Amino acid sequence: MTNTAVMRWLLLMGISMVICMLMAANFGAMPLSMRTLFHAPLSDMAWQIWLNIRLPRVLLAVLLGMALAVSGAVMQGLFRNPLADPGLLGISSGAGLAVAVSIVVPLSLPPLLALWLPSIAAFIGSLVVTLLIFSFSRLALGNLSRLLLIGIAINALCGAAVGVLSWLSNDQQLRQLALWGMGSLSAAQWPSLAVCAVLILPALIAIQTRARRLNLLQLGEEDAHYMGIDVKRTQRELLVLSALLVGTAVSVSGIIGFVGLVVPHVMRFCVGSDHRWMLPGSALAGAILLLLADTLARTVVIPAEMPAEMPVGLITSLIGGPWFLWLILRQKRGMNE
Repeated sequence: MTNTAVMRWLLLMGISMVICMLMAANFGAMPLSMRTLFHAPLSDMAWQIWLNIRLPRVLLAVLLGMALAVSGAVMQGLFRNPLADPGLLGISSGAGLAVAVSIVVPLSLPPLLALWLPSIAAFIGSLVVTLLIFSFSRLALGNLSRLLLIGIAINALCGAAVGVLSWLSNDQQLRQLALWGMGSLSAAQWPSLAVCAVLILPALIAIQTRARRLNLLQLGEEDAHYMGIDVKRTQRELLVLSALLVGTAVSVSGIIGFVGLVVPHVMRFCVGSDHRWMLPGSALAGAILLLLADTLARTVVIPAEMPAEMPVGLITSLIGGPWFLWLILRQKRGMNE
């Protein structure tokens, strides 16, 4: 695909993302329209709902969709494995376990540090699991089945640990942990959005500047070294940046699965495997996917008595589960042929 065609794809996706943002900000238990907002004073309830509830949630969905999709693309590039995903390999579970510890274990911290604590804990948890997975991938010599089994084992261990913490928690902590497991953007507020923006946006930019080196890593470590790439340093930097993206996303929304698996595959079909284009394409597509999933989660169940919403993680799992099965069957069919 030519660069001009790729740029057209990215422009189309950018326009689609803006349209999805406008739609997501207007849909919900209380429908809003731009015409209503323009004719209402700023003190009106409609404006307060739009500014303090809808807009932070829409922007958070964009940031987290970008973070999860780009981290998935980086993982698949680093492991040279199309089934690598932060959720399947246990990275999201490691971040979730660290956040669960920060919720259940009482700590007396200053307000500013308490605001950053979930992000710091999730980053540490995701980084530890990422380093373990990367070490195991070297021992497994690229064996896909071993990597997936390792991911299943890490998910099981982290799930058991979260179960123990749930048993030790009080009612309020138990509700928080339950929401973490399913993923939700209901806690979106301007302070949490600011924290995410400070961590995610620089990480996305830093990953994009390493897109060419990630391309060369696809040739193999030895060939990339002969082409002037510091392989070990590049791998470490990309691992830390990916862990930062996953950890930040999990710290705010809980575990939202399959975004990092589905989106990079779709982008390979649309813009090719060049990470210079695939990474920004994945960011835009991840934002669109999470926006649509969250809008559906907020609007699919609106009872007359009391507004309610589905966890967005359930929506993405319903999308990603069949896709994952299709990928496995497609790979197996290709090996048989």
